[in-house]
Amino acid sequence: MQNILIVGAGNGGYALLKLMEQADYLQVTAIVDINEEAPGMIYAKEHHISTYSDWKPLLSGNIQIIIDVTGNREVFQELLVNRPATAVVIPGEIANLIVTLLEEKDDYIQIIDRKKMMQELIFNSIEEGMIGIDDQGIVNFFNKSAEKMTKMPREKAIGKHVHEVIGLSELPRIFETGSVELNKELTLESGTKIVTSRYPMINEEGKRVGAFAVFKDITEVLRLAEEITNLTEIQKMLEAIIYSSDDAISVVDEEGKGILINPAYTRITGFSEEEVIGRPATADISEGESIHLKVLQTKKPIRGVNLRVGKQKKEVIVNVAPIIVNSELKGSVGVIHDMTEMRGLMKELDRAKTLIRTLELSYSLKDISGKSKQINFAIDQARLAASVPVTVLLRGEVGSGKDLFAHAIHSESSRAPHPFIRVNCSALEEHLLEKELFGFEENGLSQAGLFENAEHGTIFLDEVGELTKKTQAKLLRVLRENIIIRVGGSSSIPVDVRVIAASSLNLEKAMREGTFREDFYFQLNRMPIHIPALSERKEDIPIIAEHLLVKLNQEFGRNVEGFTEEAMDSLLAYDWPGNVRELENIISRSMIFLQPNDRFVEEQHLPKSMLAIENKDDDEPIGTLAEQMDEMEKKVLARALKASGGNKSQTAKKLQISLRTLYYKLEKYQLV
Repeated sequence: MQNILIVGAGNGGYALLKLMEQADYLQVTAIVDINEEAPGMIYAKEHHISTYSDWKPLLSGNIQIIIDVTGNREVFQELLVNRPATAVVIPGEIANLIVTLLEEKDDYIQIIDRKKMMQELIFNSIEEGMIGIDDQGIVNFFNKSAEKMTKMPREKAIGKHVHEVIGLSELPRIFETGSVELNKELTLESGTKIVTSRYPMINEEGKRVGAFAVFKDITEVLRLAEEITNLTEIQKMLEAIIYSSDDAISVVDEEGKGILINPAYTRITGFSEEEVIGRPATADISEGESIHLKVLQTKKPIRGVNLRVGKQKKEVIVNVAPIIVNSELKGSVGVIHDMTEMRGLMKELDRAKTLIRTLELSYSLKDISGKSKQINFAIDQARLAASVPVTVLLRGEVGSGKDLFAHAIHSESSRAPHPFIRVNCSALEEHLLEKELFGFEENGLSQAGLFENAEHGTIFLDEVGELTKKTQAKLLRVLRENIIIRVGGSSSIPVDVRVIAASSLNLEKAMREGTFREDFYFQLNRMPIHIPALSERKEDIPIIAEHLLVKLNQEFGRNVEGFTEEAMDSLLAYDWPGNVRELENIISRSMIFLQPNDRFVEEQHLPKSMLAIENKDDDEPIGTLAEQMDEMEKKVLARALKASGGNKSQTAKKLQISLRTLYYKLEKYQLV
């Protein structure tokens, strides 16, 4: 430690004193000035440094450096003469130079400190971890990211051997070999997965002085990579599903341009990917509007639209739905069904239905509920019909149970072990119905019809009044000669089949109007059986209702025990135009509204809208039942036609009747 005496406390002495105070190896013993108010004197007093007005008493062997900043040459000479032998006297010029150098040094130190701080800020701000070692493997650099990834505080890492910080560190080897290693994977003791690059540190003389590593946390990167891999696999799976589908699929973006089609689409339309991808959604349409564009405009799915698409103008049905991702429209996907293929499937379905008909449950006359004279008379007639091989014509309103009687007659007859096949004559067009009944031969293929499938059994022709006169003529020949000729064939095929026919229409009126053949009518009417309407035998309603309750309990998994008196009174007060079928419908709908613990159907459970009875004036003339039914049917047809905007196909679909039947009824009631 060098003891310093400063003589002169003006601006120069003041500046020198401040600089000396910052040096650890220098100590200012005292400062001297005759002016007590000099800046250096004031500063010294504030910092507890001795101040004097005369320097002579201070000269001793404890002073090593005397600095003269008085600017007085005589003072300098006196100091030289009186100084201790071990002391050095520095004149003011030299002192000023020292001050200047010290100030510059201080400036450089501040610059270096700022640069160091900036470097540390940069190193601590980057996401990559950085660690450096000296030639002994001691950690001398460790940034914040390294601290975070290793979970070791910087204060504990600095000064330790690198293997105490990162046990598997290869930095000592890098220092020894001088080689560079890039992008090496490593798992830290903290469990963090990193990728690191290691470098030797070489000074200007080419000597290795240490090594450092830069490393990055790749845990999140690996997780994202796994997600991307999973998404890629899912995308490939979805594409594989779409490409393997037999249904034609097309996908467009939010602008209506094609982005994906599958091979089935190419097969149906004849368009390749090059002709569709990136092109407008209208590119594949031959006749009709683009459903893709409509869906993109409305953001709602559209189903069951008939179009013609492709180079061959194939008739198809299209279902299109919007693609919504995070509430944003991203495009739409369409599924195209080839009507040709669908028609083939429908034929297969019809065949399956034919087979199912032969497997239906068997009903007997005991399954017909009721105690009224009317129903017992009909049962007695049915029992007689079962014992004789005669054609039977069942007459009665819709829903009165004609199909049940037909099945029961078959089950009570000697033909019971053989097939019972029901045919709804109003469900198919003429040419399809004839193929169904008689079979066909065309293009080298032959197919047996229902008459052949029902050999030795019974065929039930329901709604026979809907048959065309041409089909009536063919059936008349079957009834008379017991032979059929397949459609497109020429050979007669003998058949042994009993025919039971049924109709809810007024066949006598139809004969008068010329829509039903008289000879066919008389051939069918060998043994007519009238099935009474439910309104004609209301005393049977409680018995039928209880019977239906047992059946519906099994279907619904309920345990309803019966009806309250008020509910039964309401059932008895209704005229039941839909007969037993309507009664079953009302009871099933009522059971829907029951609570799990309810045991009885109450009046409040009955659908009032279905039981509403229209009040009529007493003076209003009442026609026959047939006339009233015709008037009601006319009103229903007119209302349905209006609701469908005059579209007859939609009207037939809503009323669940064939288009041919609709045209017949429209002409009948002069609604066309």
